[in-house]
Amino acid sequence: MNRRLLSYLYASVGHVMRPIYKAYEYRLDRQIKGDLMPQHIAIILDGNRRFAYDNGLMTKEGHIRGGKKAEEVLRWCLEDLNINTVTVYGWSMSNFERPESQVSETMQVIEERLRSLKDDPLLNTYGVRVKIIGNREVLNDNIRSLVEDVESKTEKYNMHNLNIALAYDGQDEIARAFNKMIENGVTHATPETIEKHLDTAHQPQPDLIIRTSGEKRLSGFLLWQSAYSELVFTDVYWPEFRKIDMMRAIRTYQKRHRRHGK
Repeated sequence: MNRRLLSYLYASVGHVMRPIYKAYEYRLDRQIKGDLMPQHIAIILDGNRRFAYDNGLMTKEGHIRGGKKAEEVLRWCLEDLNINTVTVYGWSMSNFERPESQVSETMQVIEERLRSLKDDPLLNTYGVRVKIIGNREVLNDNIRSLVEDVESKTEKYNMHNLNIALAYDGQDEIARAFNKMIENGVTHATPETIEKHLDTAHQPQPDLIIRTSGEKRLSGFLLWQSAYSELVFTDVYWPEFRKIDMMRAIRTYQKRHRRHGK
């Protein structure tokens, strides 16, 4: 059964299933909150374009809905799940190789979402420090300015962290870290000195990495930081990601025995 037909069926029976989903969500909530919660969740937001295609929408609309979903998920993490650090993979370096029209559309959506985030009262309420990770030198002037604004506005907050990966690639991040070390006169690399020069310096490593859309790879996401992260892959496209999908991923994380190589 193709995804377009599934989406139609879900929409048709949604009003019938809603009470069942709410009951299931309540059950999941009780289950996961009775166990150790991850402190850092990282998410690869995959499937915006395929969601748009399967639902007869323009590609830009898929990214718009994906951006709104990211804001919704952040709200879950802060208001209900009490996740300390959230990292989202919004745009990779390799994404710039897409057709120019798609890149331009997506940059417009990213700019709109950053403007919205900058004035979101949620950041102040929960003390969320925002950091953009990635090679910001390749971003356009408008987005770089917004990045600086939102980072400056939240730099004194220390209750929660939100990392947004834009123009990001894990190999590029490590290479930039080594260049920073050279500039700072570091003559001997250790895991500790490398970590201090990464984009995520002084933040906890991700406990759980979630990727949506059915793809089962990291695509260069947090290569250094993910050494002992638990990985969960879900088939749902990012704009369709539900709270129960998040809680299922957390439940999967809780069932795994984390040995950290020992």
